[in-house]
Amino acid sequence: MIRIVGIQFSLHPLFVIVMLLSVLTGQFLELLTLFTIVLIHELGHVCAALLSGVTVKSVQLLPFGGVAVIEDHGKLTAYREIGIALAGPLQNGLMILSAYVLQSAGYENNAFLSYFMGANMIIALFNLLPILPLDGGKVFQAAVSLLVPYYSALLWCGRISVVASVLVVIYALLPLGTTGGVRLNVLMIGVFLIYSNITDHRNLPYRFVAFLMNRGAVYERYMRTGTFARPIVALSAKPLDDILRLFKRNQYHFIYVLNNEGNVMAVVPEQRLVSSYFGI
Repeated sequence: MIRIVGIQFSLHPLFVIVMLLSVLTGQFLELLTLFTIVLIHELGHVCAALLSGVTVKSVQLLPFGGVAVIEDHGKLTAYREIGIALAGPLQNGLMILSAYVLQSAGYENNAFLSYFMGANMIIALFNLLPILPLDGGKVFQAAVSLLVPYYSALLWCGRISVVASVLVVIYALLPLGTTGGVRLNVLMIGVFLIYSNITDHRNLPYRFVAFLMNRGAVYERYMRTGTFARPIVALSAKPLDDILRLFKRNQYHFIYVLNNEGNVMAVVPEQRLVSSYFGI
């Protein structure tokens, strides 16, 4: 466990297993290289998050990246989240470019540079898969949240990630060439993705409550920029939960309440509904 700029970095048990396997197989240099690549990848996320005004509490390193615990207090817009997610693979791209320059300049250890570039390529491409909590999954979810209500984005992106994680496990269990066997590393990662996404799906109500609690930042942004509020039309008998689940991530809402005849009874700002939901 290490601390960098006040952020706690730790190793996930899956990374510890990979470390032990590397030591047993005499691949310590490869392990050290992998650790360095993953750390630089995550530092890219951390720097992008800090520049976006997001507080990063801790980062847990995995063999293919990491999981960051952040506190955004409503400051993390969809576009900022996409930028933070892409900052990690960008570091892999820069490392590949640096290694290529050294290789072109005639650096002696060509085999190591080839391994270094290949490892960066694999980590970058794997992280760009549209599966949570990978970078590609975060980009996909953030992009979807621009088009549909935030609750629907959380729900359906989570479900898609569970299915995709199962497909990763199935791929890992397919016979490996003519020798049979399984892809053990891919299998461990697939099992982790399934566990992570099932746990995240169970925590969806808490994530949505946190989203509602941070709606004050959206109101402040709406008042500061003078952007248009997005209307939500609902019958007076519609449950409060159902109306709140229509809120979109980066937009402020006015709710037009209709009676049974379709006439507007009231126009309610969203913070009044949120206050009612929390009993304030």
